[in-house]
Amino acid sequence: MTAVTGQAGPAGVTTGSAGRAGRAGPPGPAGPRGGRPGVPGAAAWRRWRAPATLVAIILVGGAVIAMLQAGPAVSGPLDPRDVGPAGTHALAALLAGQGKQVSTVDTAAAALARAGGPHTALVIADPGLVGRSSLPALAATSADLLIVAPGPHVLGTLTPGVTQAARAPVASRPPQCAWPGARLAGPADMGGLLLRSTEPGAWRCYPDAGVGRGGPPRAGHASLVRYQSDGRIITVLGTGAPLTNRALGSGGNAALALNLLAGDSHIVWLVPGPVVSTGPGSRSIPALIPGPFYLVIAELAVALALAALWRARRFGPLVFEPLPVAVRASETAEGHGRLYRSRRARGRAAAALRAASVARIITRTGLPPAASPEVICQKLADRTGLADQEIRAVLFGPAPGDDAALVKLAADLDTLEGQVLTQ
Repeated sequence: MTAVTGQAGPAGVTTGSAGRAGRAGPPGPAGPRGGRPGVPGAAAWRRWRAPATLVAIILVGGAVIAMLQAGPAVSGPLDPRDVGPAGTHALAALLAGQGKQVSTVDTAAAALARAGGPHTALVIADPGLVGRSSLPALAATSADLLIVAPGPHVLGTLTPGVTQAARAPVASRPPQCAWPGARLAGPADMGGLLLRSTEPGAWRCYPDAGVGRGGPPRAGHASLVRYQSDGRIITVLGTGAPLTNRALGSGGNAALALNLLAGDSHIVWLVPGPVVSTGPGSRSIPALIPGPFYLVIAELAVALALAALWRARRFGPLVFEPLPVAVRASETAEGHGRLYRSRRARGRAAAALRAASVARIITRTGLPPAASPEVICQKLADRTGLADQEIRAVLFGPAPGDDAALVKLAADLDTLEGQVLTQ
């Protein structure tokens, strides 16, 4: 509320002449008639548009990277999807060029579902990863079988007449057998697992010539065994080297690989994955979260750290800057008074008036800043001759109950200060 007499207090309520009102506090924000009104929304946008734009760019970039990130690379020995040295993508392309259909599967169940038709060959690239419970079903399929480097338990189930004899290094070896496919292919990179076969009519090709002795080939120890059983062709390779992208163009490897599957129009290539548990709780929650999610979180963390460093205050003394608009103290005090009046804050206005008067009186009389009300009232009573109770009612009395009482209080404070200043 605005009063018309008295002196200006620190809270900015006008209580005296223009000369005394000029001693009000430093220029404050623009009042009703001073300065230009601010635009909070525009100021806030100008303040936060740079970090908001940065965060938006990082979010969009993270989303784009997550969407464009290539899936996990297909890699694995003898995998037709793998274009690396150990894959068989080149052989699959050659077979497709001959009009054959090549289907790559990861489970024995999927292989059995696709290997039921005629003129079908089932290639088992890594038999050691096939579950033991699936081997009897694979052995009973009507498709031709091409088994690469099987272990003893696989041989015992899929090819009971073939057993493991020894091992030999992979090298270029002549076929030395009567199978036309091997004789036409010529020397190929064979070796690895050496096999012994008791199947009647079986072809035993690419035998080992002995280790370091240079003697004649050991009978029955071959790295390729091929025979016919129940109307289907079963082939066991001691190594998958001639099928790989790295070695397919060497010697007779390509011809041997194509001749192994020459009689089939549909090739089902089984590349089993590692056996994992599928029971409840076998996978943790972090394992279910895709990798790009962590990339986006890392980008957001970096952005947050940069924004915190950018917005952090520097330690040191405060820097005072001039206000963009100079506002007279009287206008500031008048604006504060109108705010008090609109909220009916008579108690707050009276407290501001009394606090300002007490501060000026203490300075004038030389009392310490922490002087008690009793000391102040006694000092003023001795100096002005007024009663102690009268001075206490003016400086430390209750809050006024209406506007007239507030105006009277301002006048009494102004009178009391005048008496102190003139004594």
